[in-house]
Amino acid sequence: MGYNDLVTVAQLAEFDEVIDVRSESEYAADHIPGAINCPVLNDEERARVGTLYVQVSAFDAKKVGAALVSRNIAHHIETNFMQRARGWRPLVYCWRGGSRSGALAHVLQQIGWRAGRLDGGYKAYRRSVREDLTTLPERYRWHVVCGLTGSGKSRLLHALSQQGAQVLDLEGLAAHRGSVLGDLPGAAQPPQKWFESLLWSQLRAFDAARPVYVEAESKKVGDLHVPAALIAAMWKSECLRLQADIALRVALLKDEYQHFMAQPALLGTQLDCLTALYGKERIEAWKALAAAGAWDPLVRELLETHYDPAYTRSTLQHYPQAADSPQITISAPDAAEFERAARSCLE
Repeated sequence: MGYNDLVTVAQLAEFDEVIDVRSESEYAADHIPGAINCPVLNDEERARVGTLYVQVSAFDAKKVGAALVSRNIAHHIETNFMQRARGWRPLVYCWRGGSRSGALAHVLQQIGWRAGRLDGGYKAYRRSVREDLTTLPERYRWHVVCGLTGSGKSRLLHALSQQGAQVLDLEGLAAHRGSVLGDLPGAAQPPQKWFESLLWSQLRAFDAARPVYVEAESKKVGDLHVPAALIAAMWKSECLRLQADIALRVALLKDEYQHFMAQPALLGTQLDCLTALYGKERIEAWKALAAAGAWDPLVRELLETHYDPAYTRSTLQHYPQAADSPQITISAPDAAEFERAARSCLE
């Protein structure tokens, strides 16, 4: 191909654009963050070629596959790459770094672009992610934000980020608020591998000379597992305690969970998950409060009965240092109060 076009995951930053030539379903399950999807064979075409390979012959499958790949490459050049400048440097990858990425890379190189191919393809990338997630968390000085449910931990992280602090928002990446009622309306959680790719990308971007702020979490956020090395690093790190009175916490939670207030039946379905803990009678009483729009007493009772005891037990078990950590008091629900709290943390 005229030069050594095989590169490693460590060289990703050397390229202007990363192109994933796998099918749309492969890309949806996980991909290198920032990569664009330009399949040289889509899902339907891969199935067609694979069937030919098994039922007819490898030769016939390759003929059909070559025709499909050629048409798809032509389409991508015309629609995605025609405006790229001569100095553009793309990196192409497929599942194992074989024929699919090789086909597109060869054409791009013949045009005159210095296209690279990821040696080992997605499998090599995925191996790097798994390995790095066992070592990257130890590089950083973590400041773990603790506080009872509704005290505004996510809002504080947002305010810290707005003021230039390094923040790892696990609940944001996981599309979940980390509790039995934590599903976000209209937003499914990402696949586990994609969640790990997002984590990997953020961890690699942090500056080890500066602290990283993160909310105290358990081993799972919704259905997603937080890497063991990250949880271990968090559990032994410095903490900040966020304090807010229960009336303020109720107000903050009502603001964050407005979708339940608009659809009480949806809340009822989620509350059913707690039946084994509290019994059908109490769950039905909570549902009745929701149906009647009695949100303040319902939220307060949920906090005092379920969330506060569970969070306190978990915090004492995993973050015993939190009891003696600096306390940040939140006295109002507005953005200015969280900006003040963020400045206090940074000072």
